[in-house]
Amino acid sequence: MQDERDWRISRVRHGMTKAGIEGLLAFAPGWRRENVRYLTGASLRGSFATAYLPMAGNPAAFAGTVQDEQAIRAHGWVADVRPLVYPDCSEMLTRLRESNVPGKLGIAHLELMPRIMLAAIRKGLPGVEIISATRMMNQVRMVKSEWELEQIRRAGVVCSAGWEAFVSALKPGAMEFEIVAAVEAELKRLGAQDNFMLFASGGTEVMGMSPPGNRRLQLGDMVRTELTPQLNGYFAQICRSAVLGEPNEGQVRSFALFKEALEAGLAVVRAGVTANEIACAENDVFRKYGYGEYCTSQYTRVRGHGHGLHPDEVPMIVEGDQTVLEENSVIIIHPNTYTPLAGYHVLGDPVVVKKDGFELLLTTERKLFSV
Repeated sequence: MQDERDWRISRVRHGMTKAGIEGLLAFAPGWRRENVRYLTGASLRGSFATAYLPMAGNPAAFAGTVQDEQAIRAHGWVADVRPLVYPDCSEMLTRLRESNVPGKLGIAHLELMPRIMLAAIRKGLPGVEIISATRMMNQVRMVKSEWELEQIRRAGVVCSAGWEAFVSALKPGAMEFEIVAAVEAELKRLGAQDNFMLFASGGTEVMGMSPPGNRRLQLGDMVRTELTPQLNGYFAQICRSAVLGEPNEGQVRSFALFKEALEAGLAVVRAGVTANEIACAENDVFRKYGYGEYCTSQYTRVRGHGHGLHPDEVPMIVEGDQTVLEENSVIIIHPNTYTPLAGYHVLGDPVVVKKDGFELLLTTERKLFSV
């Protein structure tokens, strides 16, 4: 794992050089810990933590809880671990001053940092220009190491197993939350630490997905889910839809539309293409059949996105996003949206971007399931 640590630090410092940043401070509020985990390798559970990487010398980490301090030390990537006492942040500021931060300090997730913490940093580092390094770190994390890819591949295997559990739990009269509970139990049995999951059941009235409710499934329902387990810190996602009973004509036509759009997106995936090119390939299928308006923000958010230490990473697969996909970045392509054919429909597969194509991460068949 020392090689993994060195590979990451090298990538971050390369990004710092391009951004003109002499020091990087990664901030981790409780719900966005990916940058601090990237630098420390440790799984964190506290409300806040930071990690500091100078352009030369060793990194340091600062944790808001004793448990997180212990976790960082136990992982072994960072030797200098100190308490992060909020809001004055004295230990962290002492360490930053020791490193003689000159000129410019980049803060990843500056946008999420509490004002009182940022004010303490500005006061403690007079004369230092502070800028956001969030975009820089997003770009750094987009390309995965072989070790990271192996974790995501494992998560992909669990995705497929989770979908099987989902289908097995579907039956008329079952409540939505009962379906999700069955899936969560199977994912935890397989070693998943977390799972981001959206759900919807019903017919053409369904406009999107949400957490599960107490609605009872009925014959004829189309049941949709985004299922996103996390293994060893890394997420992968599957998007599929199933029908209770025989699919009607609208549901069949809807699936054919979404399958063609997904496969059109996949057909252009390779290192060097842009997120825009993939989104256009997907949306062109909808436009071809007269459903182009349902690709807009009125009905949908993205046509896919990146995967990694966060379930929804860059690039955002949308028209106009000129982010270039690099080899060994990981994305999911999902043309999920509403149409009047069958209501909101989801279908999506995660892939590893390769030089001349992609590596598929799922074994689940691409079909409209019927139970």
